[in-house]
Amino acid sequence: MSRKHRRVLLAFSGLLVGLALLAAVPVVAGAAEEKPRLDIYGFVQTDMGYQFNQNDPNWFDVARPTKLPKVANEFGEDGRFFASVRQTRFGVKGFVPTSLGELKTIFEFDMFGTGDDAGQTTIRLRHAYGELGQFGAGQTNSPFMDVDVFPNSLDYWGPNGMIFYRNVQVRWMPIKGDSFLTVALEKPGAGIDTDGANLAWATVQGRYPLPDLSAEYRFGRPWGYVEAAGILRYFKWDDVTPADGFEMSGSAVGWGVNVSSNIKLLKDKGTLRLQGVYGQGIQNYMNDAPNDIGAKSDPDPAQPFVGVALPMWSMVAFYDHTWSDKWTSSIGYSRLTINNSDSQAADAFKTGQYALGNLLFYPTVNVMMGGELQWGWRKNNTDGWSVDDWRIQFSFKYKFSASIGGNS
Repeated sequence: MSRKHRRVLLAFSGLLVGLALLAAVPVVAGAAEEKPRLDIYGFVQTDMGYQFNQNDPNWFDVARPTKLPKVANEFGEDGRFFASVRQTRFGVKGFVPTSLGELKTIFEFDMFGTGDDAGQTTIRLRHAYGELGQFGAGQTNSPFMDVDVFPNSLDYWGPNGMIFYRNVQVRWMPIKGDSFLTVALEKPGAGIDTDGANLAWATVQGRYPLPDLSAEYRFGRPWGYVEAAGILRYFKWDDVTPADGFEMSGSAVGWGVNVSSNIKLLKDKGTLRLQGVYGQGIQNYMNDAPNDIGAKSDPDPAQPFVGVALPMWSMVAFYDHTWSDKWTSSIGYSRLTINNSDSQAADAFKTGQYALGNLLFYPTVNVMMGGELQWGWRKNNTDGWSVDDWRIQFSFKYKFSASIGGNS
């Protein structure tokens, strides 16, 4: 275990001890009958399966179209067995009564390494968030995201065309309940595609002078809900090598609209999960998409390339069904398409498709096992390349939970 992970675990252990002691002490300032509560929860999950084709080995246990090969046998020959416990999760939720209302906090992590830890089983923060009344701050789901679109699947990553991003933010929630309104300022960031253009463009460096502005409104009813969300972004990039005779600095505006819904069917035995997204420069909010900014050719010899926010659209359509108290299924399809700029590489990612179907069994409370067939597809920008990926996955999941304190 690395020094960084030891520090995280030590801090987390101290947090648990402190909150446990706090939960044993009643709050006396105007709420003598109420006590703080700490909910501990999580699960252990083991995934095993067989991939009939190939993908980036750093993403061996998930179905991601962007990680499929962009040339024949980029990652070797087809056919790999995989096994993982990286979905395993641990979380703590705190509820503390105050004179301003209940303070809610969440600290949650799983073991799915990404970024520099891609492919590793390592601690990855999911939520670190607090909320009091109408205001909240920390890392949690972006308001631009509708987490209820995610199907009841075994695949960890999920539909590629879904908005899925947990981000650092400050949010205002003037309306709560089955119908709600949320507005947030979020941490900015974007990916710049530096392949395909000349070396002068390849040296640009992103800069984000303003936070992203996001908002969502959900209209909830007994049959389900309809939700609309939007985001507005501003990017800049700087030419860090002006001595080469070119000026590549520039800026762009990104924006997106997300409309989603859950519809209950068959006397609440089924749920239809739908989402449609359109925008430009919003790729890093997507569940599986490449860069937000691409290079476009320009007739000015002093600036032969300019950056543009890449347009895109995506959709999600899944159906979850409960056969009985012991059996469930999910089936569906998702797609994402990028409108590539003219100076992106011929093998740049253009379109991804994703589908799955499963049958899950719940033999007793807090235990799940099942199997799932997964399909992914990638198409490149202009070189004519496309490729399939078929996978079968079996998973075993064991949940746990406990509460400390409270009035019970």
